[in-house]
Amino acid sequence: MKVIRKGGEIMSLNKQKKIAIVNDFTGFGRCSIAVALPIISAMKIQCCPLPTAILSAHTGFSSFFFEDYTPHMRDYMNNWKELNLQFDGICTGFLGSKEQIDVVVEFLCNFKTKDTIVMVDPVMGDYGQLYSTYTQEMCDEMKKLIKYADVMTPNLTEACRLLDIPYPEKSLNPEQLENIAKELCTKGPNKIVITGLQHNGNIRNFIYETGKPYTIIEVKKIGEDRSGTGDVFSSIVVANIVKGVDIVTSVKKATDFISKAINYTAKIGTPVHDGICFEEYLTDLQ
Repeated sequence: MKVIRKGGEIMSLNKQKKIAIVNDFTGFGRCSIAVALPIISAMKIQCCPLPTAILSAHTGFSSFFFEDYTPHMRDYMNNWKELNLQFDGICTGFLGSKEQIDVVVEFLCNFKTKDTIVMVDPVMGDYGQLYSTYTQEMCDEMKKLIKYADVMTPNLTEACRLLDIPYPEKSLNPEQLENIAKELCTKGPNKIVITGLQHNGNIRNFIYETGKPYTIIEVKKIGEDRSGTGDVFSSIVVANIVKGVDIVTSVKKATDFISKAINYTAKIGTPVHDGICFEEYLTDLQ
C-alpha cells in the first residue's frame, strides 16, 4: 500500500474498501450514480464515481439537461492514476458511445488488478431490441469490454446480442439459459446473472458460476418497470461480492431489498419515472 506525504502528514488513499462506479450522474429520477453512491456507502464501502454524462433528469422524462462527459473522462482517470488509487471493485453501467466504451477499457487496463472485482452491466437494450442510440459498432466494442469482467449482469436481450444469437420467440428453459451463460463465460467473466426474466407474473434471475450448478432466484413482479432498478441491483450485488459474499447470496440480498422497496414505492403512489424509493430501507443494508 503506497502512502503520500502532504503538509507533513502521511495519508493513505487505499485503506478502506473502494468501488469505482462508471456511469452517468442524473440529478432526478433515482438511477445511475445517484443510486449507487448512497447504496454502496450504506454498505460501508467508499463509492468513487467516474461520470460518463451529467443529466438533470433521466431520459424517460419529457425534457432534461444533458452534457456528455466523454472529453473529460481521461483527465479524470489520469488524476486517479497520479493519486495511485486502487479499487476493490469496479462496476460499469450505461455507456453512450464507442469512444466511452474505449475509455472504460483503458480504465480497466489501468486499474484492474488480480484482486479487483470487475462487474459489467452491459446496458444495451431490452425486450429483444437494442436501445435507439445503440449501434452495432458499440455492440462490437462491448464484446471487448466484457473480456475484463469477473461478473456480468445482462438481461436476455443483451446476452443474445453479445453472443450474436437470435432473441428467442418463447421462454427458454433452465438448460437453455445455462448454455447461454456458459458461452458468455468463455468471453471473460466467470459469473453470469441473466436478469429480469419474466415467468408467470414473476421475475427470475438466472445465476451461473463456472464449474457450479445454476441457481434461479424468483420474486413476484410488482407493478411496472421502474427506472434505476438495475442500478439498485448492481450496486448491492457488487458491494456484497467485494465484501466476500458469494454470488447467489449477493443476488438474493439484492432481490429481497428491491422487492421490499418497490412494494413501498407502489404503496405510496410514486410515479414510475421517479424510480424506487430505496431511501426508506437504506439502513437495512449491511
